[in-house]
Amino acid sequence: MTSAPIMALGFLIGMQHALEADHIAAVSSIAARGTRTADVVKHGLSWGLGHTLTLFSFAGAAMVLGWAIPDILARFLECAVGVMLVGLGVHVVWGLRDGMHSHQYPNGTQHTHAHSNARPPSNVATARDTREHGLRWRSLAVGLMHGMAGSAALVVVAVSQVADPMQGVAYIVLFGLGSMIGMGALSSVIAVPLVASARSLTRMNHGIQVAIGLVTIGIGAMTICTILAEANVLSG
Repeated sequence: MTSAPIMALGFLIGMQHALEADHIAAVSSIAARGTRTADVVKHGLSWGLGHTLTLFSFAGAAMVLGWAIPDILARFLECAVGVMLVGLGVHVVWGLRDGMHSHQYPNGTQHTHAHSNARPPSNVATARDTREHGLRWRSLAVGLMHGMAGSAALVVVAVSQVADPMQGVAYIVLFGLGSMIGMGALSSVIAVPLVASARSLTRMNHGIQVAIGLVTIGIGAMTICTILAEANVLSG
């Protein structure tokens, strides 16, 4: 197979890579309180940029220098991703407390309901609005971690596809760009129910956030358990 089809394959595999469950869970949990489609998409693109940067740095350097990323380091990073996912999921669920309010009626009845997290419209840019322009730094950091955790596997794939280290680096770059575009496109899909329910369908929006948080916690816990089980098997 010539280099051009291999490079195209790397790009397409990168787009598919963005659709892995832990990636979707991470971006969804960060963007769960988004009220604008553009903001949710920026979370996805920021994740993709961080993911691409570390893939290029770690996997690219390993390809050029002929190094292999140690299994113990790869497993540690994957376990760290699991811990990170659990933390992101807990943050989503815990953060919903801010939107829940209780009222007690004169007859003693307690009523709890959700308030919308959507920001009131304003013609004056607040400090928070200013910070929201450009990169989403938390999504970027999560992407950096995902990129580090996936570098070892990507080196193996790249080596199996190309013999020249520089072609391998190009493969990695296209893989990263594919994952960035794939996550950007996916984020636009994720944004639809979040944005549609954020302003008026408050209960539905909170239900979506709870589901995202719990699924993210579950995926993180499964990742940790899988890595620990594999480590026990190898050590045994």
